[in-house]
Amino acid sequence: MPGSTARAAVSVGLVAAGGAAGTGVRYAVESALPHTGTGWPTGTSIVNVVGSFVLGVLLEGLARRGPDTGSRRRLRLLLGVGFCGALTTYSTFALEIVESMQQGAAPLAASYAAASIAAGLVAAGAGLATAGAVRRAPS
Repeated sequence: MPGSTARAAVSVGLVAAGGAAGTGVRYAVESALPHTGTGWPTGTSIVNVVGSFVLGVLLEGLARRGPDTGSRRRLRLLLGVGFCGALTTYSTFALEIVESMQQGAAPLAASYAAASIAAGLVAAGAGLATAGAVRRAPS
């Protein structure tokens, strides 16, 4: 089906474009706030919490506007899958925990893991609530 091939190519392009932007932002944050094995991974914490919030806002906002089709799907692919997917980083989060443990900072690793998961959940919930409140606000 030629039409579905073209749609797939557009979808891949949207994810790639969003991913390039998200990766660039993550790189800038991580470069500005480098991590050592025994220090708190501030850069990763920031990008993961911000990404969780943005994803919550985006998905709630899109869901309230209708089915995942057309421009809503394109925005979800560009900003949700692409940008937020590349901005946030589970692999770096996991690596930083392992590195902290290897350097004898197990309490830091445990607190970082717990705080990151809790903060991500709170940020995503705050994003959902924010988008819901904006949608309900009188014009």
